[in-house]
Formats: sequence, C-alpha cells, structure tokens
Amino acid sequence: MEADRGVGVGVAVEVAVATKVYAGGTDALQATSLTLEAGRTTALVGPSGCGKSTLLRMIAGLEAPTAGRVTLDGEAPEVLQRRGELAVAFQDPSLLPWRSVAQNIELALDLARLPRNDDRVAELIALVGLDGFATATPAELSGGMRQRAAIARALVTAPRLLLLDEPFGAVDELTRHELARELPALWEGGGTTTLLVTHSVAEAVRLADRVIVLSPRPGRVIADIPITLTRPRGAESAEAAALERTVRDALEAGRAGTAAGQNAG
Repeated sequence: MEADRGVGVGVAVEVAVATKVYAGGTDALQATSLTLEAGRTTALVGPSGCGKSTLLRMIAGLEAPTAGRVTLDGEAPEVLQRRGELAVAFQDPSLLPWRSVAQNIELALDLARLPRNDDRVAELIALVGLDGFATATPAELSGGMRQRAAIARALVTAPRLLLLDEPFGAVDELTRHELARELPALWEGGGTTTLLVTHSVAEAVRLADRVIVLSPRPGRVIADIPITLTRPRGAESAEAAALERTVRDALEAGRAGTAAGQNAG
C-alpha cells in the first residue's frame, strides 16, 4: 500500500506563468514560473507582502491561480491532497482544542487513511521537544509548543510534498536552531520535496538546497541561488556568510528596482 501511494518519493512541482490577482484588485503574483526538483528543499524569501504565502497556497491547491497553472508530477494539487501525499504547516498551528498533542498528530494519519503508528508519533513528539506532553491539550501548551506539535503533525504521514509557511516563527530562538538542525533529516531521508517560506535568510541558507528570491509585490522571481554547503550545516562558516550576503544583495536589488520604477512613474 505504501509503495502504491508513493509515500517517501518526492514530487516535481511546476509553476507555469502563474498570476494571482485577488477580487479586490490586489496583484499578488506576476507571471511566476519555477520548477522544484523532486526530493530537494527549496526556500522562498522576499519582503513582506510579496506573495510568498500566496505561491505556497497555490502549490498546496488552497488558492487557484488567476492565470497559469500549478502541477505536481503533472497532476493538480488536489489529486495529491486526496491521496494524503501533501502536508502543510502554517504559522497558525490550528490544533483541535479537544484533542491531545498525540491525538492531533494522529489526526493527519486518519485524514490520509493511513494506519495508526504510535511509534512514529512518539518519535516525532520527542524530536520536536514535546516529551512529557503527549496527553496535554493545546490550552496547556505555549504558542511555540503548539507550533512544534503542528510541525510533527505535518511530518507524521511522510508526505511526498511538504510545504512549510514560517513554521518556526512562533518558537524561541534556541528551539528554532534545534529544530532547524534536527528536522531536515526527516524529510530529506525520505526523499520528500520541501518548500519553506521564511523571512530569515540565515534559516533559508541553513535548510535549503536552493533559495528563490521574490520581488516586492506583485511578486516575481528575481534570483535563484543554489546552496552548495555540505550537511550538517552551521551558521558560522565563511561560505554560509557569503551565501547569506548573496541572498540579501538580491533582496536589496529587488527593493531598489521597485523603488526606482515607482519613482520613474
């Protein structure tokens, strides 16, 4: 059954000239095209409001592009959703308040019609630093702890495509570094294709095989930067610092280009 579902084998993502204009007239994304290689981790960075989360939601099948298309191994995102092969972790953990931590994580298995796996649930609870809280309800957890439970829920099905929207935004700095060090092995070891939306350039460089930079709204790809650092990665190496500067320079160039265009207009 697992082989039939393709669990653990990443999907290729193709975004073809996708544009998103909301009903109120907000132009969020402008003719964006990119391909995410199966089994690789890509980080998406850009200024606030540039359409990062909109692009992630289109890839998840939660938003429809106004023009263009998004396909996952040639299929619509909804197809992977129905098969339980796509998982998303948002900034808002959205845990069910009447279920315990373990039960909230198990819910992802239920929705994907996968068998109960107590060992994997316990392993993930320990990995995200929630040992001793398996039976706790969300009301008994801090905001950062709830976010960690949501990350474990996203990982429990071993999805083929994992979409992470600022998943570490609500956790403290120490836990953020610990999760950034420990979690990638879970999705990389299984060949999962991962897209990470983040405001942190250092986090993007530390976690990803590739960093895509979006311009200010309406978002478009202005840089595509390969990350060639060996793993595990620290934040202190000269090469890591050089790559962070490259990403930041691309961000600043995008901001400056937009400002120049507005001034010229």
